[in-house]
Amino acid sequence: MSRFLQMAGLVIGLIGLVLQAAITIPASMAAGRSLLGSIVFLFSFFTILTNIAAVMVHASLLSPTGYAWFPAFAGQRMRAGVAVAITLVFIVYATVLAGLWQPQGLFLLCDILLHYITPFIFVLWWLVAGADGSTRWRDISWWMIYPLAYLAYALIRAPFAGEVPYPFLDVAKNGAASVAVSALGVTALFVGLSVLAVLIDHGIGRLRGKPALQSGRR
Repeated sequence: MSRFLQMAGLVIGLIGLVLQAAITIPASMAAGRSLLGSIVFLFSFFTILTNIAAVMVHASLLSPTGYAWFPAFAGQRMRAGVAVAITLVFIVYATVLAGLWQPQGLFLLCDILLHYITPFIFVLWWLVAGADGSTRWRDISWWMIYPLAYLAYALIRAPFAGEVPYPFLDVAKNGAASVAVSALGVTALFVGLSVLAVLIDHGIGRLRGKPALQSGRR
């Protein structure tokens, strides 16, 4: 089942990402952006970046010899961190963003693939085969680098680009206080999911006879 989920996650993730790029870049250029600007716009979405990370994790572990194709994405810290991030993608989209627009056609298909199906497959794979009880509480500080760096990028880019990837980050429209509250809320959610991921990983480790590590050794 693990192998099937990896293959499904890799194939569906790639299809979703390639299709999203194929429809977003031309639409963005039609809206007045340059080709480079359209590519930057596409890669300014947390959803896209996180789905790329999920695809890389799946791809890194598919070698028939057990050798990691992309070692940086094969480690337990990365696997668990991506599970947290892609769960955040699902929750924020389903509860906040889904009601703000009504995508049609291929845009709707991409939305379903990248916001619902790939998160479900990745988290299920992580629960079945990715978690092993080896995460440490200090791993959370490493995972936090990603959303905080992304938030800084999105806010710094906004005045120069005149746009934000997500409406709740629009300081010009919502005000700094509202954006700060939204950012703190999403950050708190990420921390909560991280704590839950460590607890689940430790629980799975105990069920498999691999008690959670208490020291710095792996």
